[in-house]
Amino acid sequence: MIGEHLAALQVVVPLMAAPIIVLVRRGAFAWALTMVVSIASLAIALALLVQVREVGVVSYALGSWAPPWGIEYRVDIVNAFVLVLIGLLATIGGPYAWRSFAAEVPEDQHYLGYAMFCLCLAGLLGIAITGDAFNLFVFLEISSLSTYVLIALGRERRALVASYQYLIMGTIGATFYVIGVGLLFLMTGTLNLHDLATRLGDVAHARPVLAALAFVTVGISLKLALFPLHFWLPNAYAYAPSVVSAFLAGTATKVAIYVLLRFYFTVFGKSEIFDSLPTQDIFLVLSVAAMFVASAAAAYQENLKHLLAYSSLGQIGYITLGIALANQAGLTGAIVHLFNHGVTKSALFLLAGCIWFRVHSLRFADLAGLARVMPLTCAGFVVGGLSLIGVPATAGFVTKWYLVLGALETGHWWIVFLPVVSSLIAVWYVWRFVEAAYFREPGPALIGIKEAPPILLLPAYVLVALTVYFGLDTSFTVGTASRAAEVLLGGLR
Repeated sequence: MIGEHLAALQVVVPLMAAPIIVLVRRGAFAWALTMVVSIASLAIALALLVQVREVGVVSYALGSWAPPWGIEYRVDIVNAFVLVLIGLLATIGGPYAWRSFAAEVPEDQHYLGYAMFCLCLAGLLGIAITGDAFNLFVFLEISSLSTYVLIALGRERRALVASYQYLIMGTIGATFYVIGVGLLFLMTGTLNLHDLATRLGDVAHARPVLAALAFVTVGISLKLALFPLHFWLPNAYAYAPSVVSAFLAGTATKVAIYVLLRFYFTVFGKSEIFDSLPTQDIFLVLSVAAMFVASAAAAYQENLKHLLAYSSLGQIGYITLGIALANQAGLTGAIVHLFNHGVTKSALFLLAGCIWFRVHSLRFADLAGLARVMPLTCAGFVVGGLSLIGVPATAGFVTKWYLVLGALETGHWWIVFLPVVSSLIAVWYVWRFVEAAYFREPGPALIGIKEAPPILLLPAYVLVALTVYFGLDTSFTVGTASRAAEVLLGGLR
């Protein structure tokens, strides 16, 4: 039955679509197949989430080699949640990509863009679903290599520089990760993540294991753009095609955070390694730095995409703060924000793309009075901005509420005020857009400008609506994240 092979199909479907698109080399066919693949990925992810809720962990052995000897795809409530996010953003971004690529990518490269999109989708889904540490590295490289091409397809020459910077940093991160995995294999004789968690208890304090933890942490931190290892991200997001920026902002760093969660709480969680190392303290300091320094940098940007990119760095700080708290409420907040910020930030990048489509500029100097000619786009951007601030009835509020609860559980009262104070910085940089769009007189750049076309506006508004919905009804997001936190914390007991 096909239901028995959903885990494999989750990766195989987009992976097979990429070479087919390259062989056919027709833009319309490439877009249609990408849409089918994206919808199928979301449907499979939802089916896996339902299956995990009903029967528990799903284990799929590739090539009839039983784990831990062979590669295993292993799905639990944690990565099923991430799979749904990836599939959701790929599906919603599909219609947007039709006009985004047409306006921002040379016509003879459209098929290449869609092929790389499918390949990137396969890599991200593979990272989330695999239960093998080296197979995870393979999918990490698949997603990274395709991402470098997607960024380089940007309309400006600076996209090539941004792609090259990302390539260098991504390669360093992947190298660190694979060195760490090699050390773990040296000490345990296995690459299966579940089996690693079992065997590490006997060698938890051996120096190679401590070195492996350090290498894996730095490697993944480069991939998730943890402050101060973030220098590749702003330009990569700013100069990529709009749909690519939206998809990467919502998925790439979130998948890297999932990998960090998996290693910290599943692989190393059953050992006593957290009791003997200042890991949580280090992440607490870096999280606070990201929340304040990166957010403050966002407020000084003159380009809207750069502002959103630096804002993402600050929002990553909220997620890693929840990881540092390492309790039920804090970890729930981190996992919820992984999902909610993915939805919110993708919506904002799609709306930024709508602005560029009409104005051909994202400089604040050229956006004066924008709300008068693009009222729907600006209204949606304000709603997304309110979620970044954490206003009640938006998805962003849910995160900060659970982070405050997590801080109270630890007894660290001073942490309670950090999300609140950092939200004031978010008010600052969101207000910059509001002030320019609503309180300035329109300049010459807006003469003849009208609202973005529906094929661009509707996908963005679907995500804006979800931003509000998940702020009002938290049964899916918080309910799933809470169960995921229980599973992860089970590795610490």
